[in-house]
Amino acid sequence: MVIPPKLRRVIKPAAITAALLTAAVCTASVVSERVVMNAASGRLFDATADVPLHDVAVVLGTSPKVAGGRPNILYEARIDAAAQLYMAGRVKCLLVSGDNGDMRYNEPTRMRADLIRRGIPAKDVVCDYAGFRTLDSIVRAKKVFGQNSFVIVSQPFHNERAVYIARQRGIDAIGYNAVQAPLGMGLWMRERLARFTAILDINVFNRQPRYLGKREPMPTDVENCEVK
Repeated sequence: MVIPPKLRRVIKPAAITAALLTAAVCTASVVSERVVMNAASGRLFDATADVPLHDVAVVLGTSPKVAGGRPNILYEARIDAAAQLYMAGRVKCLLVSGDNGDMRYNEPTRMRADLIRRGIPAKDVVCDYAGFRTLDSIVRAKKVFGQNSFVIVSQPFHNERAVYIARQRGIDAIGYNAVQAPLGMGLWMRERLARFTAILDINVFNRQPRYLGKREPMPTDVENCEVK
C-alpha cells in the first residue's frame, strides 16, 4: 500500500506524539511506583504479633459486593484482618472509613455491623462516613478524629499508597496487610493510576478531603476502650 505524501506528513508527527506520550506515561508510572513503595518500605506487617501497639486502626472501605452481587473478597479480607488485629490486642479501637455518598450506599455502617458480628464490642468501632477516597480517610483520621499515629488495614497494594499519603501529611502510619487476592489487569491498572494521582494530589494540587467538619472523639479520648 502506497501512502500519499500528504498523509505521510500527517502520520509522522502523530506517531512521534503518540510515542512521546507513551514514554511519558510509562516513566510516570515507574516513578510513582518507586516513590510510593519507598515511603511504605518497612512499614507494612503481615502478622498481628509484629504490629506495634497503637490506639487506633483505620480500616479502609470498599464495596461489600462486586458485579453480579457476589461477595467482594477484598472487603471480607479487610474485615477479617481488622478483627484479628483488635482481638490480638494490637489496637484498642477501630475507625471504619468508607463511602456513604447517598442513602442507598453505606460502607461504614456495613463494616461496623460485620465487625460487631465478629465479636468486636460496638463501643470500640467508630464510623467515618466521609471516606470517599483514600486521601479523605487518612487525612480525616487526623483532622477530624484527632489521630496522628495509627495502623491502616487494607490489602498490601492499597496500604502502600495509604502509608505514602499519611507520611506526606505528617502522620506516623503503618499498615497491617489483609489477605490479597490476585490482582486482575483492571485492578492493576487502576492502582498504577491511583498512585500517580496520589502524588499529584499531594505535591501539585494540595488536595483536601471533600468534607472535614467538627472534631469527633474516639473512644480512646475518654479512655473507655477495652485494654487487652
